[in-house]
Amino acid sequence: MPNNQRHRGQHSDDVKNFNEKWILTLRKAVMDLSFLLSNGYSENSSIKLVGDRYRLNARQRQALRRASCADESRLLRTRRQVEAEVLKGEEVAVDGYNLLIITEVALSNGIILACRDECYRDIASIHGTYKRVAETMTAIQIIGDTIQKLGIKQANWFLDSPVSNSGRLKVLLLEEAEKQGWNWEVTLVHNPDKEVAETGQIAISSDGWVIDHSPSWFNMFGYMLEHKLLEANLKVLG
Repeated sequence: MPNNQRHRGQHSDDVKNFNEKWILTLRKAVMDLSFLLSNGYSENSSIKLVGDRYRLNARQRQALRRASCADESRLLRTRRQVEAEVLKGEEVAVDGYNLLIITEVALSNGIILACRDECYRDIASIHGTYKRVAETMTAIQIIGDTIQKLGIKQANWFLDSPVSNSGRLKVLLLEEAEKQGWNWEVTLVHNPDKEVAETGQIAISSDGWVIDHSPSWFNMFGYMLEHKLLEANLKVLG
């Protein structure tokens, strides 16, 4: 898994893009966009309208998109979220890149968004190729320890087969699981969002589409923060 990228999610302009002044502006933008989404306006046109109004750049608009949601989605996600106690003895469906990348970003001190639906999301992008970073093995270890702490019977990981190096990541995850005695399965699929949602298992994801289409989901990243298993450079937008 050759790699020239040392860390995940850090951007040279993030200190400026997400300073105190811009966070206040982005919170207003999230409220406006969520209002439009709640009233049936299309996402893309609404983001352009709100982004133009507040003069947001591309990265800020990306954060705006991820932090906002309609009232109906917010209510549905809250209803379907399960508490940690429910996971004991259960199998879970892990949205692999979603969970791994946000954990890598947190360990890299990249921006983590606290969103309107109480989920946490990053604004990193792998651009069709997953590259291992300095924090990858630590992220896998923290995730594995958390899964064990929760008493989960089996973790079924789903990775995007079209993303380059997914096969290598699968091997890495399975090797570490065997070494640590973790009961993990890793599957490469064309559309992991759909696969995770259709397993009927508790979904481990913060992706809006996944948790909207899954019967139940668990906020594992939020759990890791709450239990001090890792820290994050949080920007509260919701």
